[in-house]
Amino acid sequence: MAQEAARREAEHRAKAEKELFIRSVGRVKPIPGGHRALLNPERPAPVAVQRQRDEQAALHEALSDEFDASTLLDTDEHLSYRRPGIGLDVTRKLRRGEWRIQRDIDLHGLRTEAAREALGAFIREARQQGLRCVRVVHGKGLGSPGKMPVLKSRVHGWLIQKNEVLAFVQARPAQGGAGALVVLLAQA
Repeated sequence: MAQEAARREAEHRAKAEKELFIRSVGRVKPIPGGHRALLNPERPAPVAVQRQRDEQAALHEALSDEFDASTLLDTDEHLSYRRPGIGLDVTRKLRRGEWRIQRDIDLHGLRTEAAREALGAFIREARQQGLRCVRVVHGKGLGSPGKMPVLKSRVHGWLIQKNEVLAFVQARPAQGGAGALVVLLAQA
């Protein structure tokens, strides 16, 4: 009997709620076709924004092997390069050793890919540490097949592509001569 009373009470409550709805809203008709809105649509996949930024930064810092640096190099008695707007006195001072070499990197024995990555990381770290003058030893190519230097011209091109590099000159004989460069970096 208690169950019967509870059932009747539930029916009475449902009927009262339906009548209240009709009085409040008015008579309604169901939408034909049964089309209903999705209340919980699928969320779009997350976008890895930081990864995209990191990849863009890596591309921006990428150094190309196809870059032809020969047209930008000054080749008087010694090889040198200076960015537009940098005076001749800068390369003269670099050549005379007026800037103290604060750090160096030796790329001897590295393959092209490894040398490119090592040089990029070296320049980036040197700049972050506030270094102004560094030496890059690329070798003379005497150990290369055919005794032709592989890294030498690549290093020239890579350095020219780095905005941090203001100028570079061939090192003096005591510093590595034709197998090394003295590089002036922009202030951080």
